Amino acid sequence: MTDNGFPAQQQTPPGLTGEMDPVPDHGERSYVGHGRLEGQVALVTGGDSGIGRAVALAYAREGADVAFTHLAEEQPDADATTALITDAGRKALPMALDLTEREACDEAVRRTVEELGALDVLVNNAGYQMARDPELEDFSDSRIDRTFKTNLYALMWLTRAAVPHLRERPGCIVNNTSIQAFEPSTTLLDYAATKAAINNLTVNLAASLGEHGIRVNAVAPGPIWTPLQPATQEPEKIEKFGTDTPLGRAGQPAEVAPAFVFLASPGEASYVSGTVLGVTGGKPVF
Repeated sequence: MTDNGFPAQQQTPPGLTGEMDPVPDHGERSYVGHGRLEGQVALVTGGDSGIGRAVALAYAREGADVAFTHLAEEQPDADATTALITDAGRKALPMALDLTEREACDEAVRRTVEELGALDVLVNNAGYQMARDPELEDFSDSRIDRTFKTNLYALMWLTRAAVPHLRERPGCIVNNTSIQAFEPSTTLLDYAATKAAINNLTVNLAASLGEHGIRVNAVAPGPIWTPLQPATQEPEKIEKFGTDTPLGRAGQPAEVAPAFVFLASPGEASYVSGTVLGVTGGKPVF
């Protein structure tokens, strides 16, 4: 580890937790629940690793049953997340689905309701980025397509499928945006654009769904140590990852999850909707 960064390393996307040095902290030993989501059902996309795993773990320890999606290549991480949920005494529903396909998004919502009985919280967390081809002329069509479909299309497809169920509870939606929406990096041109769009969608959805009692908010993480980083960044960038924040380091997934818990909590955030909550190590979110 160098100057609060990490050892140079690289993986093939989507990346796996067990190959990271060091392995991220998801709150396995630190997160203590207080019944904030007792008896609820949550669907967390990309819940196998990183922020998604930390959120799934926290929600389970807060009393929620948790469905989550993952890619087929991420099965080892999905198994680990499933164990964390069940160890907390809650039901887990892992689903190997590619959310760049609309049918997969519909299936994720349908199976959650059918197999866990309801849907109270939708967490649109799954995301994709690539920073190894930094110039726009090097962006392939497949890269642009994957970034926009994973980050934006899936969010809209999932939300559309979930709203009828959320309206019954009423439930809430928590989106994962990014500091990149406010301080975009040129190497992440497409990714940053999708995150700015998610900010807009969050505010707009809060306005349109508020009449149904559905709250919609977002969390904007800064640099967080997840498999996405060694799988999409150049190795030399990893050595300095997060060191440009005021706190001088990257965050851990366990440090982001409490924001998702707060925004999902009907007791603590009942009048919070249309906001973007930054967890950035001191970088401004405005």
